[in-house]
Amino acid sequence: MQYRSNLLKEIKAEFLAQLTTLYEQNEANTLINMLIEHHLGLSQTGMALNPDLRISESEILKLHFAFKRLMNEEPIQYVLGEATFFGLTFHVNPAVLIPRQETESLILLILEHVENKGNVLDIGTGSGCIAISLKSQLANVNVMAIDISEEAIKVAQINSKNLNLDVTFVQDDIFKPSFIDGKYDIIVSNPPYVTNSEKQLMNNNVLLWEPQLALYVSDDSPLIYYNRIAVFSQEHLNQNGLLFFEINEKFGDLTKQLLEETGFDEVSIHKDLNGKDRFIKARVRTKN
Repeated sequence: MQYRSNLLKEIKAEFLAQLTTLYEQNEANTLINMLIEHHLGLSQTGMALNPDLRISESEILKLHFAFKRLMNEEPIQYVLGEATFFGLTFHVNPAVLIPRQETESLILLILEHVENKGNVLDIGTGSGCIAISLKSQLANVNVMAIDISEEAIKVAQINSKNLNLDVTFVQDDIFKPSFIDGKYDIIVSNPPYVTNSEKQLMNNNVLLWEPQLALYVSDDSPLIYYNRIAVFSQEHLNQNGLLFFEINEKFGDLTKQLLEETGFDEVSIHKDLNGKDRFIKARVRTKN
């Protein structure tokens, strides 16, 4: 059975009335349009220009199922199964963090300081968005990435295959590494850095859905990952090698101090698109 598009307009109006209980109207409207375009291949303009377009009962059911997930405050990226990052489309699910737009600035920062050769290691890769985006720009660089989560590694491998970009993904634990014993020119990480006390500031679509292992750290040791990765990098960066971090803006100065005390020079803090301290670059200190 097929239905005329005026029924779709009625369904959209019904969706909007419900979703505005969770989101502001403009955002709710955008989310619904994304669902319609993803499942029906029909933009808002397309709906207006094709009043006689027919849609099937199965398509309507798919929309209702997807909308129910939105009403459960599941992020739209998980509902659609994809997120855009650095001009690439990544498969995502609740096993991995949703790539953030501000992290694209980390890619640009790295590209300013790396040649198209050598070895790069991404620690805590999640969806693989950092590692794969770097590979997309640096064809001659060997890129390896690790994550403690087996499910995250599976997602990253899917993305590498879908995007036809050759990155080596390995399940490993940076606190007890088994596979990453080589030397690298660049080490990059966007580790967990949101403190447990900051959870109250997070929206439900993050709190209820995104992997806590990839997000949160204890208030008692907020730099635990930075310290461990810094020590590891001292042993595994080549001479003049660089370390890049995404950071919690609250701990920029402390992270900088930690890196200097661990044996790094040229430690600099860089801001994100919103003017917040978000990234750190450091060069391994040359040993005499």
